[in-house]
Amino acid sequence: MVKIKPFRGLRPTPEYASSVASPPYDVLSSVEAREMARTNPHSFLHVVKPEIDLPPDTDPYTDAVYNKAAENLMRMRDENVLKQDDSDCYYLYQIQMGDHVQTGLVAVASVDDYLENRIKKHEFTRPVKEDDRTKHILVSKAQAGPVFLINRSDAELTNIFEETLQTEPEINFVADDTVRHSLWVIRASDTIERITALFARFDAIYVADGHHRSAAGSRVAKLMREKNPDYDGDESFNYFLTVIFPDDQMKIMAYNRVVKDFRSMSDDQFLSEIEKRFTVVEVFSKAEAVPSQSYDYGMYMNGTWHRLTADADSIDKSDPVESLDIQVLTRTVLEPLLGIEDPRTDPRIDFVGGIRGLSELEKLVDSGAWKVAFALHPTTVQQLLDVADANRVMPPKSTWFEPKLRSGMVVHLIE
Repeated sequence: MVKIKPFRGLRPTPEYASSVASPPYDVLSSVEAREMARTNPHSFLHVVKPEIDLPPDTDPYTDAVYNKAAENLMRMRDENVLKQDDSDCYYLYQIQMGDHVQTGLVAVASVDDYLENRIKKHEFTRPVKEDDRTKHILVSKAQAGPVFLINRSDAELTNIFEETLQTEPEINFVADDTVRHSLWVIRASDTIERITALFARFDAIYVADGHHRSAAGSRVAKLMREKNPDYDGDESFNYFLTVIFPDDQMKIMAYNRVVKDFRSMSDDQFLSEIEKRFTVVEVFSKAEAVPSQSYDYGMYMNGTWHRLTADADSIDKSDPVESLDIQVLTRTVLEPLLGIEDPRTDPRIDFVGGIRGLSELEKLVDSGAWKVAFALHPTTVQQLLDVADANRVMPPKSTWFEPKLRSGMVVHLIE
């Protein structure tokens, strides 16, 4: 039984929405965020990346940064750029990128569900990033960035959402990247009760993106419960901000790899070793190298693309992790040939989001800074769910979700 709740969202008024809503804090560097928000005092980057309002050499984890986040959030409230709803609501958040449209429910999810694994994970988290988001919540008294969750699609929920989508959205704008963002507010108590009851039928929902934010939400709850031993479970700190999308609307893109060198091997030796492990075909354009199915890979080196197909005996389809495309590549190439045992810490490997396309892989290798690039077939949503259901974790950087949720569309206050 999954527990979600409506809440009194803090959100931009319609005239400010397009200038407030910002990319997530973790997809921009501080330099990029500073430039993006330089002429926009309403950008939510001033809240989620508040170091942009301090000297460039400021440690992003110092107290001054978190205090600036709280200050900027309060300023936007005082200026009526952000206003809080008078009653508990659910919200529908629709994102359209080209022909792709996905509609999710903005709600707060139970920390206890997270702790008891009814909200299932598929990634490890890093303590330093958990610490950062925990302190950001505690000082700003707000959950500013939503956790991106997945539910298994449900016909009754779809019908409720479709009814709501027939009405005019309260927020509707196209961002600079041409992605449309729309928000509907669900205030009717009977509809709210129906949605809550339908989610209670789920055995589990799943973290797609935002593992550090969900972990931080649980840590905040633990700290607040220690300070408030008489808590009854209904307090806002027992929940964290989410947007929950049905699995049949998700779009996952590939997360590609570049590697700096072949260790002690020559180019010919490396290619010879690849040919022992894959069926290799030289192709004459990056379009031909795009993997069209699982266990196909594109490989770029020395100005040439190759299409690789893994041998069947290298694929363990009985195991939800070992059967992942990236795990096959890791087990056959990255570890034994290139000596990359921990991609989280090895500086010889880097990760390139699929949104950048194969042209970015060519650019990186042609620069001379990287020796070889691998283009992967995207992880499927079903693979993600299978790994989470098995209580396993994926290799790092296995999924790149597009389109990205905007921060500042709805904020959950824990004051």
